[in-house]
Amino acid sequence: MRAHLARVDAVLVQAVIAAALSFAHLHDIASAAGQNGWKAWAYPVSVDLLLVAAWRRLRTGSSKAAGWCWFVIALAASLGANVATAGLLDLGAVPAWLRILVAGWPAVAFLGGTLLAHTATTPRHAQPPAITAELDLTDEEETAPRAEADGGTPAPAPPEPADQPTTPAVPAALVEHARKLATAHQERTGRSIDTPTLRAQLGVPAPLAEAIAAQL
Repeated sequence: MRAHLARVDAVLVQAVIAAALSFAHLHDIASAAGQNGWKAWAYPVSVDLLLVAAWRRLRTGSSKAAGWCWFVIALAASLGANVATAGLLDLGAVPAWLRILVAGWPAVAFLGGTLLAHTATTPRHAQPPAITAELDLTDEEETAPRAEADGGTPAPAPPEPADQPTTPAVPAALVEHARKLATAHQERTGRSIDTPTLRAQLGVPAPLAEAIAAQL
């Protein structure tokens, strides 16, 4: 535990020292470029905040290109100030191009911070489209019963299939017996047997008698 705390303390101390040195270098460059008083102190804050916002976009956002773009811009501003104060630049005679860059930095930082803060990003755990479509379909299926329960107009029920007439199955033995009865009736009366007579002699229901008569 103590070893872990020692490592954390060392990292924090190193981060504080590096941030303080970078902060001071940016302040010196801004002051040498004609930004005096509180304005010289505001430049390091602006650069560091843009760097943090870009890094946060890289860690949590979906649009990595914008994050990398503004991260490189803020890093170049910080790194350029550190290198320029290492004796490579005469802070007593700052060139005009550097004065232009320092004067234009607030607009650049404002644009970058606004784009990073207000650009819509897609959450990492967004629900897949297929699951969303399936849920929408389930909701539509539940709409009709729910509307009826709430007192609304229920959805029309699908039409029921029309009743199809069914022909009872006739055993072959029964047809053969009916044929014998029909032949005897023909010989006795000289006329074909009708369905009511056939039904009375067989003692079967009317639909079955009609089915047997159709097969004679």
